Amino acid sequence: MPDEKHREPVFNVPGAVLGTVAVLVLIHAGRTYLLSAETNEWLLLAMAFIPARYAGFANEIPGGEVAMYTSFFTHVLVHADVIHLSINSAWLLAFGSVLNKRMGAWRFLAFSVFGGVAGALAFLVANPGLAAPVIGASGAIAAMMGGVMRFLFPAIDQKRGYLLRDNPAAIPRMSLMQSLTDKRIVLASIVFVGLNLMAIIGFGGMGEMHAIAWEAHLGGYFFGLLAFAAFDVAAQKSSPSGLEHE
Repeated sequence: MPDEKHREPVFNVPGAVLGTVAVLVLIHAGRTYLLSAETNEWLLLAMAFIPARYAGFANEIPGGEVAMYTSFFTHVLVHADVIHLSINSAWLLAFGSVLNKRMGAWRFLAFSVFGGVAGALAFLVANPGLAAPVIGASGAIAAMMGGVMRFLFPAIDQKRGYLLRDNPAAIPRMSLMQSLTDKRIVLASIVFVGLNLMAIIGFGGMGEMHAIAWEAHLGGYFFGLLAFAAFDVAAQKSSPSGLEHE
């Protein structure tokens, strides 16, 4: 008879992650099916992050001056279409589930929110005054990717990759210094940055892929990589190897 302790559900997704995906789906469905096209467009622009708001045009854009503050947070809640929503939801389920199990629901949500804000700030710095709206949870999800980097490779090194699914809080966290010097993280970061930079400059037509806010990906990713320890609650203690063990 199978050991009850080792029985895992097919979909072992924390409630906070499922709830977040549900909110994103409900907002998109509500905008699409319950609002008129005109109202939908107004709401999308009011929730979107638009750099032009900070160049003296806030009152000419839906949402007015209030959106100068709220759009840092609300832009992650709206998506362009079902494909955009589906891709972000899939990555959210993958990375968010691991982080939620390690951090707990509230810290995971806070980490995600700040990751989205970091992505918006990066886009603003790179595109001051731009009138194009930024929408979607990509910046927050990129932050999740950066955060997972801090304990992904220790799990692999110790042949405990199963803990990423079962108990990610038991995986030692890399110190910031080791994270910035680990060849695998450096290589992964170079590839991630390189792909986004090629898209930003339009290499091979990548920049035309649904007008994606690639700069927000970079801002979110480096926030997650650098600030992860401030949100991580897994019990840690320093060790000579540079890993922070339980």
